[in-house]
Amino acid sequence: MPKVRRSKKSPPEGWELIEPTLEELEQKMREAETEPHEGKRKVEALWPIFKIHHQKSRYIYDLFYRRKAISRELYEYCLRENIADKNLIAKWKKQGYENLCCLRCIQTRDTNFGTNCICRVPKGKLEEGRIVECIHCGCRGCSG
Repeated sequence: MPKVRRSKKSPPEGWELIEPTLEELEQKMREAETEPHEGKRKVEALWPIFKIHHQKSRYIYDLFYRRKAISRELYEYCLRENIADKNLIAKWKKQGYENLCCLRCIQTRDTNFGTNCICRVPKGKLEEGRIVECIHCGCRGCSG
């Protein structure tokens, strides 16, 4: 099985603890990229990729900020090597964005009326029984 992409610089201490999980997520990413997309809308083919990208970033975020299981050096190494998305993690640290699914959902330029994505609307504000899916990443509600 191929390794997670890294620079020539050796990883910091503790890398061997998180490497198996990251390799597993990288393998899932490769499968999602090569998965056939016949019969799907153009945007639906990208949803699994967004989901796995979110999982990798959330894994690193939880290890560092919630469980405090990895060192700052290893955390910064993961950000520097683009294993985790530093911009998404920066948003997770802000109030109201703790469960944000992707950065495209808060960009107002991607919507018709210059607002956030529909998945950012709280479930209590929507009609009863209405299932909402984000067109960007397939999220069903990340506002809480």
